[in-house]
Amino acid sequence: MPREVFGPGYAFLPKTALLTFEEMARLTRVCIGLGVEKVRLTGGEPLLRKDLDRLVSLLAAIPGLRDLTLTTNGSLLASKARLLHDAGLGRLTVSLDSLDDAVFRRMNDADFTVAEVLRGIDAALAAGFAPVKINAVIRRGVNESDIVPLARRFSGPEFIVRFIEYMDVGNTNGWRLTEVVSAAEITARLAAEFPLEPLRPNYVGEVARRFRTRAGGEIGVISSVTQPFCGDCSRARFSSDGHLFTCLFASEGRDLRTPLRTGASDSQLAAIIGTRWQDRSDRYSELRGRLSERNNETKVEMSAIGG
Repeated sequence: MPREVFGPGYAFLPKTALLTFEEMARLTRVCIGLGVEKVRLTGGEPLLRKDLDRLVSLLAAIPGLRDLTLTTNGSLLASKARLLHDAGLGRLTVSLDSLDDAVFRRMNDADFTVAEVLRGIDAALAAGFAPVKINAVIRRGVNESDIVPLARRFSGPEFIVRFIEYMDVGNTNGWRLTEVVSAAEITARLAAEFPLEPLRPNYVGEVARRFRTRAGGEIGVISSVTQPFCGDCSRARFSSDGHLFTCLFASEGRDLRTPLRTGASDSQLAAIIGTRWQDRSDRYSELRGRLSERNNETKVEMSAIGG
């Protein structure tokens, strides 16, 4: 969220526009009734939400939910890891694009240090989260030299590292195709430093090409730009104000907050969600090359619907 866009004068949503934890839990129950098994809490930065552990408790108690996880920038994780674990959070992903403070700040415009993130990761391990997943977006000219150091730092069995191609999410990150470090190049850099044992996908539609490290950890590479996987995508996203998005690059979402607050039954909500899912035709990543020539496609910001 670039400071020049989302600065002190930016008009954020009023609190009444945000879904309550109970409304989030209700939508989750409806989605599980439609076949959803995994839920991820993301952001923006989810740990900024007050009493987030209460939402985790509500979600963890829903029958049929097999996997409850959260993605965070790690800045507040040191003080909240134990609370989240005890509330029922199953897995944890930490975004960390560099081990160097200057590069880290350039990538994220962050006002916290790498050391704070590392303390959060240590706290997560101490709380019982293992393995902890580390996500690193790689941008040419900025942090490609961090690929091998990150892989070495988190090479043990208590970690899973994911290297992700730099994506053109939203309209504010100034994305250029020339700044994408391809998954093939990332893999080649890693393979030149240490042996990588290919692993089979965990499930149909898994987005990462996975490898086992000599130290017993796992590395994955996600080729969302150079080798899109729209055809296997099984993900949907709810924004904090209750809009359903069926693509990370969607231009608009389906409003569910209004029916939630005007008396819709669970079956009516399920019908809205199911119809939207069945009618979806999202193929942005597959069409990116042609669309990028126009460079005027309006897309929802990742800070609104997560990665």
